[in-house]
Amino acid sequence: MKTKLFVLAGIAGSILMLSSAAQATDIQAGQSKYQNTCASCHGAQGQGQAIFPALVGKDADYLADLLQRYRAGEEVGDHTALMRPQAQGLSDDDIANLSSYIAAEFN
Repeated sequence: MKTKLFVLAGIAGSILMLSSAAQATDIQAGQSKYQNTCASCHGAQGQGQAIFPALVGKDADYLADLLQRYRAGEEVGDHTALMRPQAQGLSDDDIANLSSYIAAEFN
C-alpha cells in the first residue's frame, strides 16, 4: 500500500514539474524586449520618466493584463494611444516574458 502511495505521489510530482516548466517564462527574452521596446519611455530601471509611469513594484499578472488589454484595443487609461501600438506587436510569449522580467528585475 505504501509503495502505491509513493508511486502516485511521484507521478503527481512529475506532472506538477512538467506543468511548471511549460509555464516558465524566458527572463532573458523579456529583458531584451524591454531594452529594445520599453526602456526608452519607462526608463532603464523601470523608474518612469515625464508622462511615462514607473513600472517598479508592479507584479507580473498586473502587467500582463494591461499589455493584453492594450493589444486587444481596449481603452485602458490616459496613455492608451501611446501603448496600443507598442502592445499590438507582442505575442503571448512576449507579454509573459516582459511582465515576468519587469516584476523580477524592478521589485
